[in-house]
Amino acid sequence: MDNMNNVFGTKGRKIAYFSMEIGLKNEIPTYSGGLGILAGDTIRASADLGLPLIAVTLINKRGYFMQKLDAAGRQSEHPHEWSPSDHMQLLPEEVTVQIQNRDVKVRAWLYEHQSHTEETVPVIFLDTDVEANTPEDRQITYSLYGGDRKYRLEQEIVLGIGGVRMLNSLECPITKYHMNEGHSSLLALELLHLNDMDPDKVKELCVFTTHTPIESGHDVFSHDLVLELIGSNDDFDILKKYGGETELNMTLLGMNLSNYVNGVAKRHRQISEKMFPGYKFYSITNGVHSHTWVCPHFRKLYDKYLPGWANEPELLVRVRSIPDNEIWDAHRLAKKELIDHVNNECGTDMAYDILTIGFARRITEYKRPTFIFSDLNRLRKVNEAGKIQLVFAGKAHPMDIQGKMLIEKIFGCIKELKGEIKIAFLENYNMDLSLKIVSGVDIWLNTPKKPLEASGTSGMKAAHNGVVNFSVLDGWWIEGCVEGVTGYSIGPKPDADKSAEQVEVMELDDLYNKLEYIMIPKYYHRKDEWINLMNNSIEMIAYYFNSHRMMHRYVTEAYL
Repeated sequence: MDNMNNVFGTKGRKIAYFSMEIGLKNEIPTYSGGLGILAGDTIRASADLGLPLIAVTLINKRGYFMQKLDAAGRQSEHPHEWSPSDHMQLLPEEVTVQIQNRDVKVRAWLYEHQSHTEETVPVIFLDTDVEANTPEDRQITYSLYGGDRKYRLEQEIVLGIGGVRMLNSLECPITKYHMNEGHSSLLALELLHLNDMDPDKVKELCVFTTHTPIESGHDVFSHDLVLELIGSNDDFDILKKYGGETELNMTLLGMNLSNYVNGVAKRHRQISEKMFPGYKFYSITNGVHSHTWVCPHFRKLYDKYLPGWANEPELLVRVRSIPDNEIWDAHRLAKKELIDHVNNECGTDMAYDILTIGFARRITEYKRPTFIFSDLNRLRKVNEAGKIQLVFAGKAHPMDIQGKMLIEKIFGCIKELKGEIKIAFLENYNMDLSLKIVSGVDIWLNTPKKPLEASGTSGMKAAHNGVVNFSVLDGWWIEGCVEGVTGYSIGPKPDADKSAEQVEVMELDDLYNKLEYIMIPKYYHRKDEWINLMNNSIEMIAYYFNSHRMMHRYVTEAYL
């Protein structure tokens, strides 16, 4: 335990942050998208601020997946093998969870994230690849979001129940358990057992954050499967009481046993209260870790003119002290890096001086990655007003057939518009590629169906690098958009009294019209106004939409 005291501090860690996925760096591929990246930014900000936090997740030895796209855009998936021993330390502690009345051994790897302030946040990676386990059980922590419903519930037993038991085994005192989505909600069941089955005691210990306004985004398991895996009739009755009488809803379980429940944007709180009538939600709008998501060229600039910005990102509000020509030069260097990478990977022969639009995120239907291609003739007219080029990236979940078809549709548009508009799709979207794209494009495009974007954070990253946001008014952008000042909206406000079909028509018109008549002329003919937009993005968005502000609010509102 001497080593643990060094890692956790003599007084131990008081906040346990549970997340199914955590994105710390490319070489540790235990994340699939926004949820994991947010978890990584939470850890990074907590280290910067010296918060007494310890994170718990799964090792996922085969990662999410490596994406391969053929010439037609057909996606295939391949294991992303990596070696935990290259990055972290195997701990001697071992705990046991019961799955189908079998004892399943769980061990832990320790990764220590150290900030530039030299503060450390430990991350515990749970692992069932233990010799004493059956071959099937050894694979529970192999693949992130892999397998069927049974595999997912097995993972959630390991994360929630196994995670609490591992922290106890490490003698790590916890005063708050923060569930980052419903994947870890079974920790509340374990806490009931540790607290005399007193729900009030457990609620006092728990914080629950939901990240999705989409029904399918909330993990639900049939009672037959729950009873099969959990085994205990007593535990099954508890799960029915707090997680649903007809099926186990992990979001309900987490909310019913937490005193503080929040959404990740103001609008998301409103949507969540409609989805779950009778429940009170708070809202803490997401943020991104500024130092991580600022490209090297802008880091150098901020270091020169705004010393201390990395640990006090609110200093970015003083961006006007940086000469406009230096802002533009830093952007040009970031853009050159991206265009060189695109041309090298895709052979598209993109140019440095053409207005470049970026769209990179998980490829799924509600995010509408092909929305800009809805009317190709109209898009051609936009391109005649001023040349544009498009950069896409993103993975579709292996089971998301529609998502995969959207990638193929983009490839079809690349072929149809060849010789007119240069378009590239970069495969294997990851943290490093994300930074290259969010800092290297001129416009960050976001076109989700309202109200299905809980928050979104990619646009915040773009703003940190002076990139102009162009987005549907949903999630965080409702709070961040000052029309024509911090960027541009697409379509009507969320409370517009219009049908879904009418909204889509308005969004499409707005998308093409603002590109053709406002953004293209400003970019090509009024550069000073464009640079002013870039400065506004940094001054009015980046200074606020960062994970330091987010964690200050969790500490003062949720962790009390």
